[in-house]
Amino acid sequence: MKAQSIGASEKRIKVPKQTKALVAVVVIVAMAFGGGYALGQSKSGSSNALASSSAPQDLVQGEPKGLPSDVDFKLFWDVWQQVKGRYVKQPVSDSDLFQGAMEGMVSALDDPYSMYFKPAFAEEFARDLAGTFEGIGAEVGIKGDVITVIAPLPDTPASKAGLRAGDKIIAIDDKTTAGMSVEEAVNLIRGKGGTKVTLTIARNGDKEPRKFEIVREKIVVKSVRSEVKKTKSGATIGYIQIRQFNDETSALTKNAVADLLKQSPKGIIIDLRNNPGGYLDAAVDVAGEWMTGPVVYERKYDGTETAVEAKGATPLKDIPTIVLVNQGSASGSEILAGALQDAGQARLVGKKTFGKGSVQDYEELKNGGALKLTVAEWLTPKKRSINKEGIAPDIEVDLTEEDANADKDPQLAKALELLEPAAVAAAAAH
Repeated sequence: MKAQSIGASEKRIKVPKQTKALVAVVVIVAMAFGGGYALGQSKSGSSNALASSSAPQDLVQGEPKGLPSDVDFKLFWDVWQQVKGRYVKQPVSDSDLFQGAMEGMVSALDDPYSMYFKPAFAEEFARDLAGTFEGIGAEVGIKGDVITVIAPLPDTPASKAGLRAGDKIIAIDDKTTAGMSVEEAVNLIRGKGGTKVTLTIARNGDKEPRKFEIVREKIVVKSVRSEVKKTKSGATIGYIQIRQFNDETSALTKNAVADLLKQSPKGIIIDLRNNPGGYLDAAVDVAGEWMTGPVVYERKYDGTETAVEAKGATPLKDIPTIVLVNQGSASGSEILAGALQDAGQARLVGKKTFGKGSVQDYEELKNGGALKLTVAEWLTPKKRSINKEGIAPDIEVDLTEEDANADKDPQLAKALELLEPAAVAAAAAH
């Protein structure tokens, strides 16, 4: 059975050898894993010295057919034997060499979203996907080759400390992140509750980096919350914030919609700001509250495209809807926002989204490790590419640091303004 997902997620992984498709931008800190460790080259005398030992025949027999002349598995085993026999610090662990080779092979793809997890990391990843973990509560990813905060989760140490989407992490406990993989960064940031980590942040508009000392704690993520809001004229507006798309999101959203519909709302606001993604099935299910038909297209390496369709009851189809997005909206958020925008079911307010639209398969391996591999990209129903492009809002509204410090939310205010019954009627007339 194969389940599809997007971005940071909370899926419980219990079944060995199960394959799950992920489209992950980030994983929650401490959930983010990326990259790996590339294998380097070394010189040890002449090339004859490297070729002097024999390769294990039972392993060489399993090598792929039709390899180019410069791919020689015997040479790989020659290097293995040289390291085992001549490296200055003995003994050398066969397991460490094997795990390092696996990491290096996947990292050679130069794709921050494809990675091999060693068994210990795979176990941590599976535990973190359950939605409870210890860390600072922020999603991180690679943007412009820099470790970047995608979004701090609400009511977590990261958000309370003042981290913001787009912050560039240039050092962790005074260790530079230059050339660091997401996995390495997360291993340094995560830790037991009650311990501290210091992040050096470069923020747009600042002349000098600033330091944040953050105390880690247990993080529990609730993916959906809802409430009733009022416009200036007193009109009732349903507000649903979706923080991630996980196992519970579909049911929680349906419950929230059912409760809000009892209030006869004049409009709906879906807040996807700082939502890093989650499971595709959940995002598609949520889209089904407004629409049926293609929500997203999966384009594979060979150019073939497959539609993923919503089949919901569309209870919100005829209710004016605004979707709030920002730079921290990624993957599943972008799929949902793009689908509703293309279908004419919602207008988007805020800032351009992150631009993560690639698909990862997540497969648990028999050794306890796992492989996360990019296998496709996502397109909106109108075939707009999400990856590296993002989704542009219909109405761009910024939320500055000054706004945040003053407890102002101009993006939400704009959404409420657009959903004033008079404004909705005027827009419909045009």
